[in-house]
Amino acid sequence: MTAGTHDDMKNIGLIGVGLVGTVLARRLLSAGWRVLGYDIASDRRDHLKCLGGVVVGSPAAAADGVDYVLLSLPDTAIVRQVVEGPGGILEAGRLPSYVIDTTTGDPDETAGLAARLTQRGVALLDAMISGSSRQLDEGKAVLMVGGEKAAFDTCVPVLQVFSDHVFYLGPSGSGSKAKLATNLVLGLNRLVLAEGLVFAERLGLDLGSFLELLRAGPAYSAAVDVKGAKMLHGDFTPEARLKQHYKDVSLILRHAARTGQDLPLTKVHADILEKAIDAGEGELDNAVVINEIRRRRTR
Repeated sequence: MTAGTHDDMKNIGLIGVGLVGTVLARRLLSAGWRVLGYDIASDRRDHLKCLGGVVVGSPAAAADGVDYVLLSLPDTAIVRQVVEGPGGILEAGRLPSYVIDTTTGDPDETAGLAARLTQRGVALLDAMISGSSRQLDEGKAVLMVGGEKAAFDTCVPVLQVFSDHVFYLGPSGSGSKAKLATNLVLGLNRLVLAEGLVFAERLGLDLGSFLELLRAGPAYSAAVDVKGAKMLHGDFTPEARLKQHYKDVSLILRHAARTGQDLPLTKVHADILEKAIDAGEGELDNAVVINEIRRRRTR
């Protein structure tokens, strides 16, 4: 779709232009939105400008006078700072009607923030993205959303810019809860794929042929398509950084402890991710877990 002129374009704020935020910006611009963006890093601001976005000087400036603001940030603490801190969204001259937060964060804190924003006339949706930045770019990601149903209904046209698969899960925090449970399954699928490939390698199998076998058989999971080639070729160019998934897994374990549920496989996963970070691989794609499996040799 061709972008329109400034007069017929709708304005939207975007705060956070990392791997995911860059894709959000690109899809919005392609759909005819005028993106007013901010990131703390100057190189990311420059990249947004090259994409065709308008760079502004603060979260408040990104939110001023627009109906919608998108957040794509590392964690809940930074979301709170961006929304409620100095120069944050709540200091905008005219507050937005809707804040759509795609940050994988703490569900309880998200619900608390939503309640505080409601008092200011702003609706918060926790709109979690299941899928890597590449899957999002290809329109293959899934969105899981929590918040007031009326706000969700209004924001559906924005959400559908990113995916045709948009699910409403319930009250504020529900999207974040679903994302944690989804990431648990997704991360373990990826880890199992890495372990299976290393085992097949140690047995002397051709990994290319073995990957095709997995793709055709009952052991298949989407991880085979998304991460298989990256593991096979050692291509760990980040589409989803390992350190971010470690943050998610830590959050999963914290919430599991609150509910009294033991997650034995996820505890093992956390240890593997932690060791990979110690080995200097935290900034790489999370497919790099295969390296840590290879390092765990008995002889």
